[in-house]
Order: sequence, then structure tokens, then C-alpha cells
Amino acid sequence: MKPSRVAGIALRQYYLYKGNFARVVPLFAWVAIDMVLWGFMTRYLNSVSSSGYDFVPALLGAVLLWDFFARVMQGVTMGFFEDVWSRNFLNVFATPLSLPEYVSGLVLTSIATSAIGLLVMLLLSSTVFGLSFAAYGVMFVPFVLVLFLFGIALGILSSALVLRLGPAAEWFVWPIPSLLSPFVGVFYPLSTLPEWMQWVARALPPSYVFEGVRTLAAGGEFSGATLGWGLGLAVLDILLAGLCFQWVYRYAVRTGLLARYSAESVT
Repeated sequence: MKPSRVAGIALRQYYLYKGNFARVVPLFAWVAIDMVLWGFMTRYLNSVSSSGYDFVPALLGAVLLWDFFARVMQGVTMGFFEDVWSRNFLNVFATPLSLPEYVSGLVLTSIATSAIGLLVMLLLSSTVFGLSFAAYGVMFVPFVLVLFLFGIALGILSSALVLRLGPAAEWFVWPIPSLLSPFVGVFYPLSTLPEWMQWVARALPPSYVFEGVRTLAAGGEFSGATLGWGLGLAVLDILLAGLCFQWVYRYAVRTGLLARYSAESVT
């Protein structure tokens, strides 16, 4: 795998953003709106609650981390969709570019775009709403790492789904974060879920992150070994997603699906 080719994929995305300001605004606009909305909501909850519980680190912190996860996933899929929408996907693989180089380029793009969104969220939440990350301590870094790895895994898997079913299948991709949020307990403990949903939650790395966020925000101690289990699941998910993308790509080449790529779903 040649770094220059990986950088070439990321450089193409850079020129797309550089040439169109409308592409840049969504990198920070929607996350800023979420921070403002949930920031005022947590302030209101703090004002009406008589328990003295601080909702800012528990709720606003959870929203920040979940938005970061969604941005990581979308950073991978948007780079893939740009090639789909411009009918450039077949041209890309007519070059000596390998599949790992292409996927690595998408991941590199996701790192850059999600970092912008994370920086905006951190600035707004800390300066405007007083979210102190001291409540999470050093655990904040592995929290972000687990969500980043799982977001990359879902981005690769979503790209494989669209590659297999056709560009029209992109509508299956956008709702994925919303579909996962009830299972991972972004806003409530996993103990409130039915037993079958708890079993699903145990297989999803973000559930370990948000359980940790609530525990630390309440002043408790969260086991690093438990978070390590979530980290291991995230790494496993990346490996499985990469194998899935590779299998779908080979299937598309072998069956001629890649050459027949169109705006309609191909079966």
C-alpha cells in the first residue's frame, strides 16, 4: 500500500470541499445546532431539578460523543458517495489503486472532517455551556477512540452495502445512527431496556462508552477492563467490515456489477 495513493484519495476530497463552500458548512453547522439545542435543554433541566444532579456532563456530553460517532461514519460514506454521484467509481478502480488504499483514503478523509466537527462541539460545549471534561478524566480519550473505530467500521460496511445494492441503497445508510441509538443507551442506562435489547447492546461498542459517561458523570468509577471490551469489539468490527467490503468488491468485479453501476439498485 503506497501512502501517496492514499493521500491522493484524501486530496480529491479536499479539492471538493475547497471548491464549494456549501460542502464545508455541514461539517460544523449541524453539530453546532445540536450543541446549542441540547445545551439549553440541560440548563433547563438543571433549573427545574431539585436533586442537584448536573445534566450537562451526562446529556450534553453524550450528545457530543454520539454526534462525533455519526460524523466519523458519514466521513467515510460521503467520500464513497462522492465517487458514486459523480460516476467516478469505475474510473478510480481502472487505475492501479488497490482496495486497501482506497478505503484508507476514505478513512483519512473521515479523520479530517470529523475532527472539525469535534473541535466545534468542544468549543461550544465548554465555553458556552460550561461542560467540563474533567468529569470524564483521562477516560475521555478512549471514549472517543472507541466511537471513532466503530464509526469507521460502520462507514466501511455502509459503503459495501451501497456497492452491492446500487446507489439507490444510500437511503439505507442515513438512518443507521438513529436506528442504533435506542440500543446503545445514549440517554438512558441499558438496564431500562428489555432483555433482548440488552443482548444486542452488549455487542455494540458505543453502549460501553455511554454507560461509562453516565457512571463518571454521577461520580462513580468505570472499569477500564469493561471499556477495553468495547474497544476490542470496535477493532473486530473494523476487520469484519473490511472483509465484507473486499468480498462485495470482488463479487461486483466477478459478476460485472461494477461495470453496470447505475442509479438504480442492481440485483
